[in-house]
Amino acid sequence: MSTPAAATPSSVRARFCPSPTGVPHVGLIRTALFNWAFARHHGGSLVFRIEDTDASRDTEESYQAIIDALRWLGLDWDEGIEVGGEHGPYRQSQRREIYDDVARRLLEAGELYESFSTAEEVEQRHRAAGRDPKLGYDNADRELTEEQKDAFRAEGRAAVLRLRMPDRDIAFTDLVRGEITFKAGTVPDPVLVRGNGDPLYTLTNPVDDALMRITHVLRGEDLLASTPRQIALYEALRRIGVTDFTPEFGHLPFVMGEGNKKLSKRDPQSDLFHHRERGFLPEGLLNYLALLGWSISEDRDVFTLDEMVEAFDIGRVSSNPARFDQKKADAINSAHLRALAPDDFVGRVVPYLVLGGVLPPEPSEQQLDLVRAAAPLVQERLVVLSDAVGMMRFLFAGDDFAPDPASAEKALGEDARPVLEAAVGALAELPDWTAAAIEEALKASVVDGLGIKPRKAFAPVRVAVTGRTVSPPLYESMELLGREVSLSRLRAALA
Repeated sequence: MSTPAAATPSSVRARFCPSPTGVPHVGLIRTALFNWAFARHHGGSLVFRIEDTDASRDTEESYQAIIDALRWLGLDWDEGIEVGGEHGPYRQSQRREIYDDVARRLLEAGELYESFSTAEEVEQRHRAAGRDPKLGYDNADRELTEEQKDAFRAEGRAAVLRLRMPDRDIAFTDLVRGEITFKAGTVPDPVLVRGNGDPLYTLTNPVDDALMRITHVLRGEDLLASTPRQIALYEALRRIGVTDFTPEFGHLPFVMGEGNKKLSKRDPQSDLFHHRERGFLPEGLLNYLALLGWSISEDRDVFTLDEMVEAFDIGRVSSNPARFDQKKADAINSAHLRALAPDDFVGRVVPYLVLGGVLPPEPSEQQLDLVRAAAPLVQERLVVLSDAVGMMRFLFAGDDFAPDPASAEKALGEDARPVLEAAVGALAELPDWTAAAIEEALKASVVDGLGIKPRKAFAPVRVAVTGRTVSPPLYESMELLGREVSLSRLRAALA
């Protein structure tokens, strides 16, 4: 089962080959990331192709979404869709002639055979032999004579083409799970071509990998059961000269959701674009997805993509299921947000402020200057970029400003009046409108003057000025707002 060293390409060739159905799932992107990191670590190539032969489920919208996802995340590829290469086309729907030709050659060589049994007939044979009727195909059509085949055709039956599985154990070394053996007779002869001539995944996927010279197949654990069929097909493809080596396989762990169930497409956190809409950074999300089965070290969770590429070892990927933990994902993203350079942070947060209605579609230079000035106050406090909408709205609200009702109810009751009056009195004649001067005046008038503890002293002022109980630092916020706006909001709260 080992691959002759001379036959294998000298450099790593990994691949990412999604089906364009639905929105990109984080588990799918985790697979793309691991293949990308593996190829980059070894100085090899990543091939990106689309498996779009299921016309009933595949959509152009989903295809574009996959492209959009990879471009947003910065996961590039060396060959394939939109890039080209010597092994195209890179969409299965455009490769039908290739599959038909390979299937014909396999059939002529005796590697495939025509099978006419219906599912009902297979079940009946199992029952008659005292076996479980759900065992699946029993390889009964392997040695049909030409006369028997002609008789079936005369009945109007169309034959499927099945691969003749070897009558021996199939063993391989999984790059993640180690030695795996499938006992002889446990894998029935699989269908590779339907009765109407349509090739199935069981044919198209290995044929594409063989013709595209893929050296390493890193894919989800759910596909492990199909690996002996693929290895058997590779042996057949080698015998007829389609390829001269069998790739190595590695099966990545499931991504689980709540309650130790596989993360479903119905779970919001499975939707890649849900995280983008919330304001995840690409590097934050990729960092967290990398942790779903792999770690850079035992005591470190936050790292860059370059650091991942340098350290990535497929042998260190865990075979145990990985649970998607939204709180940890948020924490990882927050760390990456804090690490952004100021200008980079502003460039990334402005689109979310526009989308949230804080800024107009084309912000003025004055508005952008205010974002730049406020950025250091909010950057340390954000979990995702969209958090900036609520945190910075007060700076741009103008005449439309109004405290959040829940915050107002909590902090602007009748007992807030003495605090607001003291604040207005202390700030109205303040010579210098700076954060330090504002802090000194408020502490003297409210904390010392009224004898209120600092934790409670400034809640009414904070809500009156920013509209929320949670905001950027109060004194710096008031400095940015300016004297006139700050005082008018305090007086409005008094009223």
